[in-house]
Amino acid sequence: MQAADLFEQGMRQSKVAEALGVTSQAVSLWRRAWAEGGRAALLSKGPGGNSYLSAEQERELDGLLRAGPTAYGWEDQRWTLVRVGVLIEGRFQVRYEISGVWRLLDRLGWSWQVPKVRAVERNEEAIAAWRTETWPAASHPRRSPQVEDGFASRTGPGPG
Repeated sequence: MQAADLFEQGMRQSKVAEALGVTSQAVSLWRRAWAEGGRAALLSKGPGGNSYLSAEQERELDGLLRAGPTAYGWEDQRWTLVRVGVLIEGRFQVRYEISGVWRLLDRLGWSWQVPKVRAVERNEEAIAAWRTETWPAASHPRRSPQVEDGFASRTGPGPG
């Protein structure tokens, strides 16, 4: 409402931002809302939606995750942050940013690196063959730098 008072006094947006300690972008949004709907447009719309899961919901989510992605229509057994976010939003009507999903999974003890349980259909011989035959053929060796006059950097001093 302080911004509305300043708008009514004819103060420039940059001065309003300075006076209230906010960005000029925020003032621009407020000014547009004020111009279109008056002071009523600047009133709070109330608290935002649910932003976090309760402890009970977190326990339920852990159970849902243990059922695996195929239980929810995905074709493989990989939980990605996006998939978990979709599951949370669909089940609990709570939207998390990707970084929030990451922190939630960490709090629940889920690791992003390695599945806690190995797949039943895992074939150790096929994995070993892939590591020794397929991977070396597919991977590209690192380019070795061109060493001229003792400098590996192309921006290093040349002969001189």
